[in-house]
Amino acid sequence: MLGGSESLRLLKVINGLYQPTSRDEARRLAERARLNKLYLAYLRRVGGVLGDELELEESRFKRFTQNTLEVVKALEGVDYALYKFRRPVDHVSVDLDILVNTRDIPRAVKSLQERGFRVIVPEPYTITMERRGFIADLYTMPSFTWVVYMDGLRLIEEHSSDIELWGTTVRALSREAEVAVAAAHAVYKEHLVLLMDCLVAWRWLSSGAWRVAAELGVEDALRELLKACDLVKRGLAEAPYRLGPHTLARAYLGKALGDPVFRATLPNALRYLLSHKDTGAEVLGRLTRRSY
Repeated sequence: MLGGSESLRLLKVINGLYQPTSRDEARRLAERARLNKLYLAYLRRVGGVLGDELELEESRFKRFTQNTLEVVKALEGVDYALYKFRRPVDHVSVDLDILVNTRDIPRAVKSLQERGFRVIVPEPYTITMERRGFIADLYTMPSFTWVVYMDGLRLIEEHSSDIELWGTTVRALSREAEVAVAAAHAVYKEHLVLLMDCLVAWRWLSSGAWRVAAELGVEDALRELLKACDLVKRGLAEAPYRLGPHTLARAYLGKALGDPVFRATLPNALRYLLSHKDTGAEVLGRLTRRSY
């Protein structure tokens, strides 16, 4: 069943069913785990095989949790929901993504600025803020190149709830919504499917997740995600898995035909390209990158 697929061996490690047979294999699987946002989960399974890497990653995770809780505290009274946040296993994210009701964006930005954050990238649907290397992205709508592919307000109002996080009550998307979000983000924005996306789908897929995907117009994305994850599960592809041009064309065409907001904001992509001087390098980077 395992064959030569590193992705399958990594999954077996994460599930406690396999251990690397050599230090060389442990390092190869560590790199595969890093690309798939499963590095902390992997290190917790293999222990000290890679020296002090587990200790270092746990320290990064602690800093991430501390910063997250401080941001959440700053957003008290703001209509928000942690976004692309709930995952079946712990991981150290490169940033903290938060959906914020448009009317509360000024309040959220001011509150974070009072705690030392500064705005580094203001865009139509996202404000990126930074403090000592920690990034908080405030989204009003999930989007790419200023094209909206999901309704952020509906996600906040209809598909989020209070959860307990490290002893603190925070607002976050439901697990069902996170399945739909993972699919839409992978297909429409990143064009890459990570093993973390597959874990979200495999563990939390339900009729409720399909219902959320249908309500928000991302059913096609969920189907494409599941197809990619099935290839990985059968050992026919490695993850991260790059979606092909035909898959993307089909997904975008279906989205444009069925989603009036997506269709109406498509022209924004041209404005985005014209306003960014390094577009060529950015496009090349997206075409050649192994992960994100």
